[in-house]
Amino acid sequence: MVYLDTHVVVWLYAGQVDLLSGLAKDSIDSENLLISPMVGLELQFLSEIGRIKVNSEEIVNDLSMRIGLRYCELPFTSVVTKSLNQHWTRDPFDRIIVAQASLQKESVLLTKDSLIQKNYLKARW
Repeated sequence: MVYLDTHVVVWLYAGQVDLLSGLAKDSIDSENLLISPMVGLELQFLSEIGRIKVNSEEIVNDLSMRIGLRYCELPFTSVVTKSLNQHWTRDPFDRIIVAQASLQKESVLLTKDSLIQKNYLKARW
């Protein structure tokens, strides 16, 4: 089971697989793929401010059909409680995304974000 950070989801949707590392490509091809609901919210935010052209629902539905991407269904209270320990960032999206992955037996989170990589030991790129 592998979690995807928001930028990975955007790149997959856009077909920009050349931006992914070899490890990321291999993991995407061989693992069950999850995202935090916070990724969905961040995608919607990016759509609303014009950074991406499609909404969250379209992206997640498309990737669900193409690669089996699905939302993690851990209880929100548990995720938020875990995120309270993420003192290394003020970014609420990153806090929740990392907390979500860490609650699932310290699952791998595919991210190019160097700050996440520095602070979440199971971050991979």
